[in-house]
Amino acid sequence: MADKQILSADVQEIIERALREDIGAGDATTNSIVPETASLKAKLIAKAPGVIAGLTVAELTFRMLDDEVKFNSLAVDGDQIQAGQVLAEIEGRARPLLTAERTALNLLGRMSGIATMTREFVDEVRDTKAKILDTRKTAPTLRLLDKWAVRIGGGENHRIGLYDLILIKDNHIDFAGSITEAVARARQTSELEIEVEARTLADVSECLQLGVAWIMLDNMSSDEMREAVRLVNGQAKVEASGNVTVQNVRSIAETGVDYISTGSLTHSVKALDVSLLVNEK
Repeated sequence: MADKQILSADVQEIIERALREDIGAGDATTNSIVPETASLKAKLIAKAPGVIAGLTVAELTFRMLDDEVKFNSLAVDGDQIQAGQVLAEIEGRARPLLTAERTALNLLGRMSGIATMTREFVDEVRDTKAKILDTRKTAPTLRLLDKWAVRIGGGENHRIGLYDLILIKDNHIDFAGSITEAVARARQTSELEIEVEARTLADVSECLQLGVAWIMLDNMSSDEMREAVRLVNGQAKVEASGNVTVQNVRSIAETGVDYISTGSLTHSVKALDVSLLVNEK
């Protein structure tokens, strides 16, 4: 996915927008102190352990301001890295490198934080059938990078947005009056795959009668999830959601669900601390 993703015009637009936001009319500090002809060498260094993600994004960020920059990656996205590890060596014109520094580090740090958190969840459910899914609880305008980082960390992407899957949740059901009516309306207007949020085992049975492709078990107990998996018996994909933590994800996986989704991968992640160290003018 990574090679295709970095070529995406949408990803390039994210980076360009981030640079415009930061630079504005110009980097007043760098432009007043650093000669236009100056060059520098620097290293990207991890200041904490974790899973690195976004080195290609960092490289593209620097390259957008200096297309001749030399960016030598010493790690690969998805690597488990240690504090103090050198991630890349960079050489190029000083002004654009210093101007792009913060944007590159922000994107790299956020993606690495997401990948690190995802890897923790994935490791907890290892040797079960359950796959870890993200949600739409991403930073506005950064969704493609957030979801890319989840994949680098070993998780899988749920729907990208509102347009690629019909997910009928509690408010939709309450508005329509029932699961049956909500599904009927959805099928009248779209051929997209349908997932339905089930709050009770009765809801699960109703979903099975309707032949929906996905059933989301919302905030159910372990016993309820185990019974739901028994009822479904492979007739639909089963996803567990709600109050999922690193501490309880293993017990959820052991109920036999196919997927476990959690917004914590992206909505409250701590960025991995990465710095740029200038080592030579």
